[in-house]
Amino acid sequence: MSKKTFILGFVFIALLGVSSAGISQGTSQNKKDLYSQVELFSYALTTIQSEYVDVKDPQDLIYGALRGMLSSLDPHSQFMDPDEYKDLKTETEGKFGGLGIEISLKDNLLTVIAPLEDSPAWRAGIKAGDRIVKIDHDVTRDMNLDDAVKKLRGNPGTRVTITILREREDLVKDFVITREIIHVDDIKDPHIMDDHIGYVRLTEFRENSYEELHQALEKLKSQGADSLVLDLRNNPGGLLDVAIRIAEDFLPAGKTIVSTKGRHSSEDTVAKSENSGGDFLDWPMAVMINEGSASGSEIVAGALRDNKRAVLVGVTSFGKGSVQSVIPLPDGSGLRLTTAKYFTPSGVCINGIGITPDVVIEDKTQEDKDDDKEKAGKVNTEDVDTIFSDLERKDNKNLSTEDKKLNDQKKKDLEDIQLQSAVNVIKGIKIYRKFQK
Repeated sequence: MSKKTFILGFVFIALLGVSSAGISQGTSQNKKDLYSQVELFSYALTTIQSEYVDVKDPQDLIYGALRGMLSSLDPHSQFMDPDEYKDLKTETEGKFGGLGIEISLKDNLLTVIAPLEDSPAWRAGIKAGDRIVKIDHDVTRDMNLDDAVKKLRGNPGTRVTITILREREDLVKDFVITREIIHVDDIKDPHIMDDHIGYVRLTEFRENSYEELHQALEKLKSQGADSLVLDLRNNPGGLLDVAIRIAEDFLPAGKTIVSTKGRHSSEDTVAKSENSGGDFLDWPMAVMINEGSASGSEIVAGALRDNKRAVLVGVTSFGKGSVQSVIPLPDGSGLRLTTAKYFTPSGVCINGIGITPDVVIEDKTQEDKDDDKEKAGKVNTEDVDTIFSDLERKDNKNLSTEDKKLNDQKKKDLEDIQLQSAVNVIKGIKIYRKFQK
């Protein structure tokens, strides 16, 4: 039997071997207790089959028992029937149906880890940290993760109403969202900013993410970049081996990236960089994180900070520090089972805690935009800002498509106060290096 390990959401990681002897380890007394409890389970199962008012398919009873057993362990462990197991594999390809949100159970509440950029949930205004309290007419109080995912999914073009509790704003609001086929682009907005500072945003850790990111970095380098802002905001994680390879691009050989510790020694691993001469080892770096940065994002951020390779900017991350293994079962179903916890190079397990950045700065961009909208109806039509805004729009019409795109990107960068803080951090590092020389 083989199992695939992954860290967050519904994605695979690398194949790991597991022996049946390792699974069945235990004392004779433990085995005796297990067998007696299995006998109890078997008795209950046969009683239900013979006495329950309606005839039930034995497979439905077993699947139901497995769902309950896995959900009783922790929020991230789950039993998957064959269809759900196929869906899990489909999602690793970067194309799937739904709303475009990563969810988890946090504080026993169904919580949005992050909306995927340009997804229906993103466009509707769903934010990281939102609590989903109702899906259509169903309250989510006692709903497990598997049932929630089922209700959120559906055929493209169909609508679902989700009720959100946004605690920081004391807001309860209904969002009606139309499902779509979700296309995930891992790399967003690579470009050069002031002072030869490159910027790239990584939205998730998928099979091709490392290659795509490395290509983007090489292109930025060819355009004159000598430093980098790596944006991991709202990145919910993904493949462990990909996160390790990405961190390795910026860490010299021998530096620890992440370690895992589990119940069995086979689950204890230490990943170290083997990068002996990469192109980006000396680049000044800032890494941006927020409450939607989880799992693989936290591994990369923690590795770069603990090894003094990058300064973290933003707000405290989600805090998802457990490792799940996906174990296929003979009938095509599967288990997603928590088998280990991971630790940053400094030995910290951030599960349920998250990583607090070196430079903590709240994202007020959207709030500022909302304030501007409120004020817009109150200012005089001859307001100076309005005049110059109109003039800028007219000038933009005369620009080429490429120039307009650059202008829009620059404006977007300037409005992002977290990004501007990261840029200032890198400028400070560059000045400090000059002083050292």
